[in-house]
Amino acid sequence: MSKSNLIEWAAVAGLIAPILFAVVVAGLTIAQADFMGTLGWHPLGPVIDWPSGLALGPYGWLMTVTFFLCGTLMAFFAYGLKLALQDKLGTTLLMIAGFAMMALIFTTDPTLGTVTKTWHGILHDSFFAVLGLTLMPGMLLLGGVFQRRAEWQDLSNYTWVTLALVIPTFWLKGVAFYVFLLAILTWGVVVALRLKATQQVAAY
Repeated sequence: MSKSNLIEWAAVAGLIAPILFAVVVAGLTIAQADFMGTLGWHPLGPVIDWPSGLALGPYGWLMTVTFFLCGTLMAFFAYGLKLALQDKLGTTLLMIAGFAMMALIFTTDPTLGTVTKTWHGILHDSFFAVLGLTLMPGMLLLGGVFQRRAEWQDLSNYTWVTLALVIPTFWLKGVAFYVFLLAILTWGVVVALRLKATQQVAAY
């Protein structure tokens, strides 16, 4: 497979991942609303154990598979960005964030009523932290990379504004976490679309 084809497939992966994640999370939230209520979750807050707690429900295997699949797609997307932008640090951090998302297959522990943390709950929380600690610096660096390339320049400020939204909302358990997911999923789609467009232009 040629480099350009690889980048195009990576762009497709970058488009699929956020859309798939949003559809599965929304669908499971509706299907398992009663179960999530037993964990203390409420759609208007507190947003406890969401979306990770969806993996504990009767259809939880779908959430587990989605974490792994979307993480894989995210890591591949980051690799495509690395090839296209000739950037190492920002895209590598984004790739590690994808690997961390894959590792969220270790199921979380319910926040309420949990006396002793399980090994898989500790791993889940640890990889969730790794996801945040690599995704956000990666976005910060990518904003600078975008700024130095004419065909990407308009996404620089957009990336930094998105980052300003996701930094505080990532760590919150409340309704603000919805803002984090919406902002980061939208950013992923926008960047994937630009990656795809730049490859189409380069082909002509």
